[in-house]
Amino acid sequence: MIEDFSINDTVQMKKPHACGTNAWRIVRVGADIKIRCLACDRLIMMDRQDFVRAAKKIIARAENGEGNE
Repeated sequence: MIEDFSINDTVQMKKPHACGTNAWRIVRVGADIKIRCLACDRLIMMDRQDFVRAAKKIIARAENGEGNE
């Protein structure tokens, strides 16, 4: 379960996407979280609480502090 995340962070989700990868980039942060699949570019929007529950870990942080909450 992760709690400190920001835009452009790359996260690993617990379950893989239909395309086979579980790596996603955070595109929007607010009450809802929008993430983009790194393999097939599919966008998914989910409730913040669901995102925190479904995310496993942060793979890479955003460079240069871009998009901090």
